[in-house]
Amino acid sequence: MTPDINRQWRLAMRPHGMVDHSSFSYHETSLPKPSDDEFLIHSLYVSVDPAMRGWLTEDPGYIPAIPIGSVMRGSAIGQVVESRHDDFKVGDFVTGGLGWQEFCLSNGGQMTPVQKFKPVHPLPVYLSALGGTGLTAYFGMLDVAKPKEGETVLVSGAAGATGSVAAQIAKIKQCRVIGIAGGPDKCQWLTDELGLHGAIDYKTNNLDDRLDDLCPNGIDIYFDNIGGRTLETVIEHMATWGRIASCGMISTYNEEHLLPGPKNLFQLIKKRIRMEGFLVPDYSSRFKTAKRELSGWLATGALVSREDIREGFKNIPNTFIELFNGTNLGKLMVKISNPTVHEN
Repeated sequence: MTPDINRQWRLAMRPHGMVDHSSFSYHETSLPKPSDDEFLIHSLYVSVDPAMRGWLTEDPGYIPAIPIGSVMRGSAIGQVVESRHDDFKVGDFVTGGLGWQEFCLSNGGQMTPVQKFKPVHPLPVYLSALGGTGLTAYFGMLDVAKPKEGETVLVSGAAGATGSVAAQIAKIKQCRVIGIAGGPDKCQWLTDELGLHGAIDYKTNNLDDRLDDLCPNGIDIYFDNIGGRTLETVIEHMATWGRIASCGMISTYNEEHLLPGPKNLFQLIKKRIRMEGFLVPDYSSRFKTAKRELSGWLATGALVSREDIREGFKNIPNTFIELFNGTNLGKLMVKISNPTVHEN
């Protein structure tokens, strides 16, 4: 039976420096009831992503900051449990910006529109390889970086949600792919399971020396999830006419005062390097096509989706904080509930 309360995590205060538990507050509210053309969604899996850190600040970004006292914004997979909407039936699976709450009332069109899907893969895959991070990897690698067969591709954050998919797409396109990750287990996963041609443990290896060893002819494409000093080091190893797809800069997200940028940007001129940032919503008109291709790669085994699933609604803030400690392997998310079986 559907409970009478809706549990929520709300933004309590804006963090300064590293995000911690004081930024969030737990609330219980009465369960909303659908009006005409509305439906009620029970969240099953909630996503945590590095980009969410930027939504907590007052600085203008690509989407408005989350207001203090509001439900924490975030993507989730859910299941319709009540409906007064012709297009959404009880039992339908949906994805969208449901937020950090157990139940979400929707009419199908919000900041992140709620969309139905019929699962042919395990449900968590629709938050990872077939979710926002997989789409980010797809368009960042194929549309921005434009890999060519035989090129050398370097991916930072390669054992994370976006980086692991980006690295595999480059491999599918017959590139030589090197990943940067933190720790021997992650590096072994990249080479042994994903089949990357090399991996660099940034915690124990000298990045400059390892790039000399693994990329003696330079790096044609750098898919950057890290920014900071890693970006500065990689620029020195870029090949002439190389491309840098600037996806994220997780190393800077919790800095109270931003550090100076790379000192060697003249290399972009000297080597005719193109560096381009991108945002995945810009490609929304092509999401269906991208998901179809990603799903095909998953079905054949050319693409592996790895999820790091934590348990329990009250564990959401802690899981988000752990994201910045680099403990996750693959897409980090929190399981809230099991789906309900409905007879048609």
